Amino acid sequence: MQKLTPEKYIEYIIKNLVNHPEEVKINRIDGTKETIVEIRVHQEDIGKVIGKNGSVVRALRTIVNAVGNRERKNYILEVID
Repeated sequence: MQKLTPEKYIEYIIKNLVNHPEEVKINRIDGTKETIVEIRVHQEDIGKVIGKNGSVVRALRTIVNAVGNRERKNYILEVID
């Protein structure tokens, strides 16, 4: 069975959330203490990824942190304009 990474979880969710799924780009930057997961989407879709008062991005961060806890790693999720 294939192990799903936090990037795969987030990519699946975001591609089903936005109007331009072909422009979703997920970049992983590994550091010594933490791993940064950058999300880039079409300009029109930034609001959908962030959500009202940041509710969607907060939920995405919760998912990434849950997966990170399982792997004993720290992940930071960033939405890039």
